[in-house]
Amino acid sequence: MNYSVSNIAQIIHADATIVKDLSAEHLLLDSRKVFSPGSSIFFALVGFRRNGHDFIPDLYKKGVRSFVVSEKFETAAYPGANFLLVNDTLAALQQLAAHHRKQFAIPVIGITGSNGKTIVKEWLYQLLHTDYNIVRSPKSYNSQIGVPLSVWQMNEHHTLGIFEAGISKPGEMDKLERIIQPTIGVFTNIGEAHSEGFESMKQKEEEKKILFRNATETGKLDVVEVRYQQPTTIITAKDPRAEKEFISIEIPFTDDASVQNATSCWKVMLTLGYDNEIVRFRMKQLLPVDMRLEMKKGINRCLVINDSYSADLSSLEIALNFLVQQSAGTQRTVILSDFLQSAVADEKLYAQVVENLHKHKVDRLIGIGGRISNSLRHLINRADKRFAVELYPSTDIFLQQYRSSIFKEEAILVKGARIFAFEKIVQLLEQKAHQTLLEINLNAIVHNLKEYQRVLKPTTKVMAMVKAFAYGSGGAEIAGILQYHKVDYLGVAYADEGVELRNAGISLPIMVMNPEENAFDVIVDHNLEPELYSFELLNSFDSFLQKEGIQHYPVHIEIETGMNRLGFSIAEIEKLCTSLNSTSSFKVQTVFSHLVASEDALQDPFTINQFNKFGIATTLLQERLGYSFIRHIANSAAAIRHQHLQLDMVRLGIGLYGVDSAGSGKLNLQTVTTLKSTIAQVKHLEAGESVSYNRNGVVNRDSVIATVRLGYADGYPRRLGNGVGKVWVKGHLVPVIGTVCMDMFMIDVTGIDNIQEGEEVVIFGSNLPVQQVAKWAETIAYEILTGISQRVKRVYYEE
Repeated sequence: MNYSVSNIAQIIHADATIVKDLSAEHLLLDSRKVFSPGSSIFFALVGFRRNGHDFIPDLYKKGVRSFVVSEKFETAAYPGANFLLVNDTLAALQQLAAHHRKQFAIPVIGITGSNGKTIVKEWLYQLLHTDYNIVRSPKSYNSQIGVPLSVWQMNEHHTLGIFEAGISKPGEMDKLERIIQPTIGVFTNIGEAHSEGFESMKQKEEEKKILFRNATETGKLDVVEVRYQQPTTIITAKDPRAEKEFISIEIPFTDDASVQNATSCWKVMLTLGYDNEIVRFRMKQLLPVDMRLEMKKGINRCLVINDSYSADLSSLEIALNFLVQQSAGTQRTVILSDFLQSAVADEKLYAQVVENLHKHKVDRLIGIGGRISNSLRHLINRADKRFAVELYPSTDIFLQQYRSSIFKEEAILVKGARIFAFEKIVQLLEQKAHQTLLEINLNAIVHNLKEYQRVLKPTTKVMAMVKAFAYGSGGAEIAGILQYHKVDYLGVAYADEGVELRNAGISLPIMVMNPEENAFDVIVDHNLEPELYSFELLNSFDSFLQKEGIQHYPVHIEIETGMNRLGFSIAEIEKLCTSLNSTSSFKVQTVFSHLVASEDALQDPFTINQFNKFGIATTLLQERLGYSFIRHIANSAAAIRHQHLQLDMVRLGIGLYGVDSAGSGKLNLQTVTTLKSTIAQVKHLEAGESVSYNRNGVVNRDSVIATVRLGYADGYPRRLGNGVGKVWVKGHLVPVIGTVCMDMFMIDVTGIDNIQEGEEVVIFGSNLPVQQVAKWAETIAYEILTGISQRVKRVYYEE
């Protein structure tokens, strides 16, 4: 379907000002993701903290000329631009998608449920793609915004659609059903996920079932036996098409969730009329669904982003955006396979790929596969090369010619269809490390940021604290995702942390909280902004700036209100005003203070006293300086417990990493970091034998003891030994036995079936919160997170 701006204006009933009736092929919602601006139409969505209308000037500069808006614009300021005025831009987006869906009379599978939607969708794609040309939701696009974008992909070449629908409150599924218009419905399950917007589980279930009001819901399948036999599971059910008959499938997974998801897919295939022998054959071929983009340290100081399980235009856009987030200032290389399941002709398809790579400022493309090689040779012969191109007919040929020396100090995106086995390439590019990992979920960082923004005043800015290697998670990587999502400031402890961020391409303002005199030149050279907390420091930096001939340098002033650590006291404010006014070296950006116990209700009177002192100081400073500055005193806990303390900006630290230090219950924070290792060896001990140094761990029964590849040199506290600490293994909490060693510790896994070498051990994560580990260790989560050694490999991923 080809739409023009005038077509869309008619569909969404817009009050249109159309200067030139352009093509509207691409729906654009994010000003950072402009692709083919001449054929894009931007919907200015209005959120709680972001107003899409604010980004129209920037989009106009980038070449976008068509806009759907809900606020009136002075169109004369945008010559040649089309404006479609509607009451609600999100409703208009959904209305357009619903209209587009009606143009196609193909079967469409709609999937909803509390868990498993994306797995079921991707497995259905694996099971059905040889028989259908399938359009499906990219990744987990199942929201009020994601569903319209998913359905917009439908075109005349597709013969089956598979779309997810997720909701968080009543009324939402009605809108999604009108967009998806499914002919077959899949209800995966009903659970606690996303329940906060509903009065009861019954209400949530009834709301989700609205998706099927005009669809055939897959029939009931009575499972009579599930038999686990490593590494597969056999599922047997009553045949819904023949009384007293039984049918079975075998899947290459042994977890309960996979059994449930495979059963959902089984019901769909039977509904579509497949013979069970075909179902059984294809189910045995199911592959795991990797729904995340992983970023790892690579050889020769490279970053490697692994997306080696799919290749299509939609997921390429997502992966390239992630590449840009993480590689500011760094050369970018993309290793890309053939796109095997596209209905678009190769010449047009790979022209779009080239355009997208160029838009994301890719420096080198390595194409692997016959189709991409042939198409790119043709395209490159016709046009100037926009980036370096290397072409290989197959993965094997690339591996034969591979040289590690050609990859150096760059960000490498590895993206390919499963059949190309790009995991072999990823293995070559990865920096080798031992089997202990700290996994960092970048989606969770963004989710937690938005959770805090939800309770902040729209005018309140955010300073994200990324000191101490971003609480152990990796400063540059975390700063990159926060910059992409437009936080206002970053905070670090020392200048060298700020330098690392600048070298990684971070351009946000950065406050240095512990500036040292010998680092003044580094601070200025890298445009870092120091905190001034004493007259000695103020005078030293003033002298340095005067020698350099620098005026109005941005600085931050700390006020001492009760922490008694750093800062100007209330009694010193008059003198401070005089000092600041006696020099032209400084421009005060912010004035702040540290709260002592904002998470503790018993200390609330002290917290309010601190706030009152801070108010006195900032009022006097503003009067004497004669200009305004940003005021901030609230940390993660205070931003929630004392919302009147939010002021102009809040400083978010541990809360961004999933720890609600206030224990408020008002935030649905997600786990960001998971520390995991593996079992090196399993031993069978008799009662009375001892474990580890000094024979502190003695077993009082015949026991199974496993050695874990992690020790106090990795940051696991020694005080967690001798039964104090526990870890998560195969769904069980098991105790540490004996003394924690430098590089390993032992656990008692007696009673857990089939424990083997290489088994995964979770030290902390979603099933075992870091707060609990800290409690066992009689410390705080901050210390556990920041204490994880740099020798532990960090793996970053985005789902």
